[in-house]
Amino acid sequence: MPFFARRKEQVPCTVEVSHRFESLHAHVRFDNGAVVHPGDEVLVHGAPVLAAWGDVVIEQRTATITRATVLERLWTRATGDFGFMELCEFSFSEELAL
Repeated sequence: MPFFARRKEQVPCTVEVSHRFESLHAHVRFDNGAVVHPGDEVLVHGAPVLAAWGDVVIEQRTATITRATVLERLWTRATGDFGFMELCEFSFSEELAL
């Protein structure tokens, strides 16, 4: 039943963690060109990458991509906007929030 089965892929990746004034970020780039789709899960293997203040750390790792089933992908696309809107809090009043 490939329609309901989740597939796993092992892929090489590059992890970049920056802890600088100009840029505070963490990025994962798949070295083989793999693409993550809605509903997929990514697990980067190894110890956490910690960058001291002012440093940028770049490491080669292996990641496991667990591919979503067709139904999971459709559900994620259909409901993804609702989850994003929960993260946003908009206020258009001129009063200060205390």
